Amino acid sequence: MVAADSETAKDPGVRMFRRERSIPLRGSAAALCNNLSVLQLPVRNLTHFGIVHGPIAQLLSAAPEGVPLAQRQLHAKEGAGVSPPLITQVHWCVLPFRVLLVLTSHRGIQVYESDGSVMVYWHALDSGDASPVQAVFARGIASSGHFICVGTWSGRVLVFDIPAKGPNIVLSEELAAHPTSITDIASEPAQGQDCMADMVTADDSGLLCVWQSGPEFKLSTRIPGFGVPCTSVQLWQGTIAAGYGNGQIHLYEASTGILHVQINAHARAICALDLAPEVGKLLSAAEDTFVHIWKLSRSSESGHIEVEHCHGECVSDTQVCGARFCDPSGSSFAVTGYDLAEILRFSSV
Repeated sequence: MVAADSETAKDPGVRMFRRERSIPLRGSAAALCNNLSVLQLPVRNLTHFGIVHGPIAQLLSAAPEGVPLAQRQLHAKEGAGVSPPLITQVHWCVLPFRVLLVLTSHRGIQVYESDGSVMVYWHALDSGDASPVQAVFARGIASSGHFICVGTWSGRVLVFDIPAKGPNIVLSEELAAHPTSITDIASEPAQGQDCMADMVTADDSGLLCVWQSGPEFKLSTRIPGFGVPCTSVQLWQGTIAAGYGNGQIHLYEASTGILHVQINAHARAICALDLAPEVGKLLSAAEDTFVHIWKLSRSSESGHIEVEHCHGECVSDTQVCGARFCDPSGSSFAVTGYDLAEILRFSSV
């Protein structure tokens, strides 16, 4: 296992990214981890952004130069209760045959067409097992093959089977491997091997569970926590990148659970990780106002993962709560912050 920290950038005097025109918001982003989703539409030369605040999700479309072209607000579906339910996350799921927008709240799970125009499915959360003082919510969204997986407060992961078109979405399975609330879920396309793990789930205790997706999901590896929540997780070429509440990033081998690299990346809790899959860039953002970009690669000798710090960006006086790459090559990224009425954009120099 190799330890590293964010002070080892090769040449801090060279700036790799510059600030671009921000995208104005009607409100601000809630102080929730992973509070930004990005969907790039290269054919239309557009990028969609999604954030949540209270009972509302904001969807924005922007041209490359950052000019906002359209905005839409989605509201959490209300169930039994006096106050409107709080939305916990919004995320675009890119399936092999369609793109859907998934919204999670304290009431349930809402699935929309990608532009948010039509709700195609609603799943109400069953609070029967919850104690009167326990918060009920869904959180953590990822797609794997033709399935969409959503985490819940109880630690269960709901697996929905998505048809090629239409609203006939079916809850096909519930995965019960976590003792505490799910925080995040990540997946990557299966690499063609029968035993390839292609999804990882994380929870408030820091436990990671690695799954092989299919008609029935199979638990392949459990990576124990160490008393610190895992707030964000990513999966790249069989390597798990996990961000924790103590500011550390751990890189594990998904198939074995072996810890290869531990990075003291941030001074405060990590709130978001993202990966640019084409180039192996890892983005991390935290409550310390910093966004860092790391380059992941495999050693030709050992086959183990190696890390190089590429860029650090201070978003001063901002409680960062979301950050995402805006393209698969990692040449641009966006950042959201609590009480910040805009989405900050950065692009490579």
